[in-house]
Amino acid sequence: MTGFQRARSPEQQEERRRTILDTTAGMLAQMPAAKIGLNELSRQAGMAKSNVLRYFESREAILLELLDRAWSEWNSALPALLDAAIDPAAPVARRAEVYAQVYAVSLADRKVLCDLFSAQAGVLEHNVSPDVAARYKRAAAVNLTALTALTRHHLPELGDTTQQACAQILMATGAIWTHSRPSPAMLEAYAKDPALAALSMDFAPALQETVATLIAGTLSRAEPRDQPIGP
Repeated sequence: MTGFQRARSPEQQEERRRTILDTTAGMLAQMPAAKIGLNELSRQAGMAKSNVLRYFESREAILLELLDRAWSEWNSALPALLDAAIDPAAPVARRAEVYAQVYAVSLADRKVLCDLFSAQAGVLEHNVSPDVAARYKRAAAVNLTALTALTRHHLPELGDTTQQACAQILMATGAIWTHSRPSPAMLEAYAKDPALAALSMDFAPALQETVATLIAGTLSRAEPRDQPIGP
């Protein structure tokens, strides 16, 4: 990178950060997070690897910031989708089913966000400093709080269990995304054995069913019980 000039002003530094983030986002549109490496990222950004590391301490730090950005964008889009679909006068069971459908369909269109959700705990939260980890977790808490408030607005019956339900739904989202993206070897096995193909998973329908089940179970557990559980 013989023509590279170090950014001096805060504006130049912020421009370099945006370049790195936008380049990585473009790569994520073409490949999963697991396949993104610093060498290729640096080449596409037009920087030396050492210069990329001036702005982000690791590949994972870049991806965590992109996860926060993608999650915030989804949180901003979701309210209008839910407001248009959910009848506030409908029974809670119906509202829960529609919520699950909108949730799943909205994420099926956001492949990068789903991929980053699936990689969050097992990959992205590793190889980062405590400062980066804490900064991401604070941002994640803000995003979770926004989703919790939106969910409680449409499903007030969840009450104090809303945040826990939302956290469980998000974890399920990442897991289902992973399982709905089988390896080439597994796809070949499915093609050769129809019995195995029955185990394949279609992301949006599987996520919708899981979200609806989690909400139904949470609502059931939140109901007052006449008798204590246990001996």
